[in-house]
Amino acid sequence: MESFLHQVAAGVSTGTIYALLALALVMIYQSTNTINFAQGEMAMFSTYVAWLAIAYGLPYWAAFGIALTFGFVSGFLIERIVLWPLRKAPVLAVVVVFIGLMVTIKSIAGLFFGYDVQEFPSPFSPSRPAFFKLLSYQELGAIAVAIGVVVVLYIFLKFTSLGLAMRAAALNPESSRLSGVPVDLMLSLGWGIASAIGAVAGMMIAPIVFLDPHMMSGVLLYAFAAALVGGIDNPAGAIVGGLLVGIIDTLAGAYVVGTELKLTVALVLILVILLVKPSGLFGREVVVRV
Repeated sequence: MESFLHQVAAGVSTGTIYALLALALVMIYQSTNTINFAQGEMAMFSTYVAWLAIAYGLPYWAAFGIALTFGFVSGFLIERIVLWPLRKAPVLAVVVVFIGLMVTIKSIAGLFFGYDVQEFPSPFSPSRPAFFKLLSYQELGAIAVAIGVVVVLYIFLKFTSLGLAMRAAALNPESSRLSGVPVDLMLSLGWGIASAIGAVAGMMIAPIVFLDPHMMSGVLLYAFAAALVGGIDNPAGAIVGGLLVGIIDTLAGAYVVGTELKLTVALVLILVILLVKPSGLFGREVVVRV
């Protein structure tokens, strides 16, 4: 029983990281109606920026802030420079651009930082607290950081005028324009925030999977599964989906398929959701009258 509880707790820890990246995917989907396949690579590059800052002697949390700033600015600029000209383009064209971004960012990271696996430090100890043996300080810290990000984002989107404008621009851009909301700017800010959230996910997962240009490929697949499970258009559902995917993946890896085939769990979840409930657990079902 203790081993089972340990696996569940570990699944919650990794699930919070999947939830953060899934939340970033959902935020982008709400503004573009497409999946940002480069979200993992954007998070990876921001993590490299933090690693470089730490290598130059900056404290971890200073590097953390630099990576978040870089993530926000880079996401904002990508939307402004690359995607804004495609705002009226077919969905397939936007998907191709996302795939191109994914390959380009990964190649640039390899060019500047190399393809060798690097260790990424964690501000939290790998030891386990005496009062709670199921999780280490590192896992508890990752959960605390993820909760902090979600709480701050919720307060910002729910109780600030800028956050309300961003939500309105994503959900109903035409009516928002008529109300005087600068929709294009709001969507760019949403991209920046999503990229910053992805940077947090990258820095939380890097001490576990180590740092290299391919580090987020599998994580993005889990995040995609989490977003689909919770509902691709529902930010709260992405959080619940991330936790569910983390727990299911950890239990399946420990008791069913083994660690070598864990990634297939995400693929199976994606297939099941698309076949059984494409809108996800909390997504909106769109009915078109013809």
